[in-house]
Amino acid sequence: MEMEENENRNIKPTSKTRVLVFYLIVVLGLLLVVIGIIACAFNIAFVEKQKWIAVDSTTKKPDLLVSPDRGNIYSSDGQLMAVSVPSYYTYIDFRADGFALDTFRYSKRNGVDSLAYYLSRKFRDRTPAGYKSYLLRGLKSRSRQYPLCSRKVSYYELKELKNYPFLRLNRYKSGFYTKEQGQRVKPFGTLAARTIGNIYGDIDSTGVTHGRNGLELQYDSLLRGNPGISEVKRIGGRWTNVVEIEPENGYDIRTTIDIKIQDITEKSLLDMLKKIDAASGTAVVMEVKTGEVKSITNMERASEGVYYESRNQAVADETEPGSTFKVASIMVALEDGVCDSSDIVDVGNGIFMYKGARMTDHNNNRGGYGKISVAQAIWYSSNIGVAKTILKGYEKTPEKFVEGLYRIGMNADLKIEIPGAGRAKIRMPEKDWSNWSKTALPWMSFGYETQIPPIYTLAFYNAIANNGKMMRPLFTKEILKDGNVVKRIEPEVIKPSICSDKTLRIVQDMLLGVVEKGTGKAVHSDIVPIAGKTGTAQIASGGVYRRAGHQVAFCGYFPADNPVYSCIVVIRQPRIGYPSGGTMSGGVVKDIAEKIYASSVFLDINKIEQDSTAVVLPAVKSGSLQSVEDVLDRLDVDYNRNNVHSQWARTDVDEQKEELSLKDISVRENLVPNVVGMGVKDAVFLLEKMGLRVSVSGSGRVMRQSISPGQRIVKGKTILLTLK
Repeated sequence: MEMEENENRNIKPTSKTRVLVFYLIVVLGLLLVVIGIIACAFNIAFVEKQKWIAVDSTTKKPDLLVSPDRGNIYSSDGQLMAVSVPSYYTYIDFRADGFALDTFRYSKRNGVDSLAYYLSRKFRDRTPAGYKSYLLRGLKSRSRQYPLCSRKVSYYELKELKNYPFLRLNRYKSGFYTKEQGQRVKPFGTLAARTIGNIYGDIDSTGVTHGRNGLELQYDSLLRGNPGISEVKRIGGRWTNVVEIEPENGYDIRTTIDIKIQDITEKSLLDMLKKIDAASGTAVVMEVKTGEVKSITNMERASEGVYYESRNQAVADETEPGSTFKVASIMVALEDGVCDSSDIVDVGNGIFMYKGARMTDHNNNRGGYGKISVAQAIWYSSNIGVAKTILKGYEKTPEKFVEGLYRIGMNADLKIEIPGAGRAKIRMPEKDWSNWSKTALPWMSFGYETQIPPIYTLAFYNAIANNGKMMRPLFTKEILKDGNVVKRIEPEVIKPSICSDKTLRIVQDMLLGVVEKGTGKAVHSDIVPIAGKTGTAQIASGGVYRRAGHQVAFCGYFPADNPVYSCIVVIRQPRIGYPSGGTMSGGVVKDIAEKIYASSVFLDINKIEQDSTAVVLPAVKSGSLQSVEDVLDRLDVDYNRNNVHSQWARTDVDEQKEELSLKDISVRENLVPNVVGMGVKDAVFLLEKMGLRVSVSGSGRVMRQSISPGQRIVKGKTILLTLK
């Protein structure tokens, strides 16, 4: 026993020692592993740093810009006027790594012969043999950017091309690649196209497209958006696009353009341009109260009878306005007390010599107007009448006349939104005596010696229509983001009042007189009253008049008694007919006014006189009581149902009392019911339920039944119903 205890005491220390040894070994092993990891990390981070950076560069490609969607441009009623659609130039890189040369040359399924056949069938600009020869030339040239076809293709066409022989191979085998362009599509074609503007086709190095002109350029910073960033990484042996930063699409723009009015304006102008074979023409319609431009068109002759939307002449052309300027001259004279509308001025035989220069009226070959009033000088557009009136008041102090023009807003900054817009240029003599001739004042008074864009003339006449308040011409209503309004552009007043109320009423009467009694008689309309002023000016070429032809214009507003719209039409160099602002430009304004008025008339039905043939109470079909009541309730018609006790009813109308009541339809067992007046559904249901066969002829309600009501029913017998 004692020996066993001694042996046990000897064994236990040895066992504990072994455990400690094993534990020490494990700890040392883990320590070595940790030291090894630290050593490897140090080696990778510092010793082999450049090596692993190089390896990392092979697992990803440089960041790519993700192009945003350019914002849309809408009409005032939300119709799409400009939208971006991607288009693509297609190329083959014949030196691409891995280019499948043997496949391209010899494969029957994916070779050049099959590809040439498909391309020829698609684009129809070369034969299959022609395409094969074309592609082999590209192969021989070893071009890295060889055009696959001669035009851009759409996204859907590109998807189709990617399934063509050889092109369906991967990018490295086929060398097929594309360059995207932002193509701007205008669903309404030329309608206000120049005002909407264009963009540059290429997506630039920043990943966006840029506006080139018009509203596209004005609001480019909002429309173009901000590009995102896409990183291309090699994951699982494949290159994968990973979007790191999402692109921010551009804002949308809602314009003031009314598509209906724009269409009317463009067609009316084009019809006149073709009729008189003019070189160009522009027309603008503005809303009087707000200054919103509802339509604007600028047409220029491309060839005989063919016109296209040209540069924006309405806002950019700084030309001599001609006789439309006379109204501004007389307004200044009236305000300064120089004249009254009834003052008499002697224009003689229509020829007036001043400082050695010859001034004429348009009727000088017929003996002139003789003695006329200032108002008549405007009605008849007398150059001499207006010039003599202005000379009477300002011959010694022409700067006061120009100050008056400034005062009524003729040179005000309208802050036009269209890039490249012109400004009114009215010289001040005391600042520019070197260019101020002795004849400058009288010639300025009737529209020469000044340069004014048509939009400025329209803004002035719009102010006359708007009780003297001059509005800034607006082309944009709202800026939107994801359908929500971010900014609303409110109407802006340029001048609260261009003249006194007294002067304004006199001028308004003069403009009405032009159309009713003067040079604008051709503009008179029996549909909508129009007021305005004609204008005819000779175009200077090389400092010489008469050589370049005429510019004719009409500017006014309608309806004259309660103006809603103002309008200007300017036509240059008509080749057919006598140049006339009344018959040519005025004819366009009249057509525009009548069509706008006709398409905008809304009648209050409560004020319309009742038609003697009108149906006061509806004629409701007989049949199921529930259906009859449902119809009358939906029509909100009052009726009396006191005499109905069954599920079938007919309507009884008292036209004199304008009363409608429901009455029972008698349905008795084994007797044919009266179904006249019922609809076919109820009549067939009731008769077949009673055992009869039903044959139907015609449509509408039952007008006649072949078996008279009240006869005994013979089961299975056929009854013919005639409907009408």
